[in-house]
Amino acid sequence: MESHILIIVFLSFGLSFIFALGGVGSAVVLIPALSWIGVPFNLARTTGLFVNCVSMLGATWSNFRQKTLDVKLGVPIIVSSIVMAPVGAWAGHFLPTRTLLFVFIGFLFFSGIMMIFFKGAKYKDQYREDRPVAGPLGVGLLAGFVSGLLGVGGGGIISPLMVVQGFNPKKVAMVTAFSVPFSSFSAFVTYAAMGSVSVKILVYAGLAAWTGGYLGTRVMQKKMKPQSVKRLLGVVLILIGIKFLWSMA
Repeated sequence: MESHILIIVFLSFGLSFIFALGGVGSAVVLIPALSWIGVPFNLARTTGLFVNCVSMLGATWSNFRQKTLDVKLGVPIIVSSIVMAPVGAWAGHFLPTRTLLFVFIGFLFFSGIMMIFFKGAKYKDQYREDRPVAGPLGVGLLAGFVSGLLGVGGGGIISPLMVVQGFNPKKVAMVTAFSVPFSSFSAFVTYAAMGSVSVKILVYAGLAAWTGGYLGTRVMQKKMKPQSVKRLLGVVLILIGIKFLWSMA
């Protein structure tokens, strides 16, 4: 595992930078990438949760500094995801690895399709500016459970489901980056208590992920259109899902 540290650092920085452009965490790609280089799935899942948490903290710090984050919209998502993430982590620890991998592949396809094809037609020219509780609360419950179950941050669920409700994709990207660290950390603590963790990997991967997430968000704020980035990420997620499915055949 020691020989993989440099590769893990490179993957954590590069993927955190790229996915921060779309306002989501990189665990959804980092987990299969770590599995492919020989990291056990349970350890890859825990590392992915930690990287998600740290990289999105870097992104949120950037959004705070720019004073562009809608904190009130994110609070219901955070509260409900914190409650459900340990439940998902507990359930995931007792399910067969192959079953979890199939669920994970399904999550890749769902997130990819939503990012590519959903346009929020009803609110095409006018986005919502209110701050409801029920809708974001339900999104947080689902995202928290999936985050704990699969070891992903839940951004792939939060982002498309918030856009479906009519919110500005750019605001959603910032709220997602704000919410993901809480659900990720809650699930990470549960897995760490079960022993699936490497402190050395977490230290190196965490530093790389924070830097990547911060820099990626700065580039997104200054140079990029979030919708374009989301479509690109959607294609990447589907290709990874196909590759993962092929390797299990």
